[in-house]
Amino acid sequence: MLPIQEHPKERKFDFLSLSKPLHNYISLLLLFAPVLMFVFLMILDYDNQRLPIQINFPYLPWQLIVMMITGSIATIGGFLDWRFHRKTLQMKVSKKERIVEAVALGFGGLPMFLLMWLAMVSENPNDFLIPIIVVLIFTVTLICYDEFVFHKKRCEEVENRYHKMLVFGNGITWLLWFHFIYVK
Repeated sequence: MLPIQEHPKERKFDFLSLSKPLHNYISLLLLFAPVLMFVFLMILDYDNQRLPIQINFPYLPWQLIVMMITGSIATIGGFLDWRFHRKTLQMKVSKKERIVEAVALGFGGLPMFLLMWLAMVSENPNDFLIPIIVVLIFTVTLICYDEFVFHKKRCEEVENRYHKMLVFGNGITWLLWFHFIYVK
């Protein structure tokens, strides 16, 4: 007896249906990725002579100490904005907005973080300067697009405050890290 063949449509496995619940969390995961990666890489590579860890207090240069403060402000602002969209407003972010935010974080923020880390531990950080500037322009363009297309008219005062915390906190954090790497 021959086995019964299934119809091709019945055998199709929809991977996208599994990831649909994750769509709402991608931006949140990408928001926390730089913080976690920075701590993980500092611990993993603590004996690297190029890393600014010192034996005596304050243990880190002033730029990295202030980075912890401004990066925390940015991360808190991003989390509060994420929560505000889902809890307070009881609305879902549009698919286009979610894509732009994920692209800005995933293809802008993460490559920027990796380039900055590599520049910081490199013998010649100038090798990373042009790629850093290119990724910076790309990321800022996506952030501006997100703010002007999706947020300009819709957002109220509290949500704008969260956006300012996120954008300016990350901007100041990046400037401090850039200063640490390139201004000696």
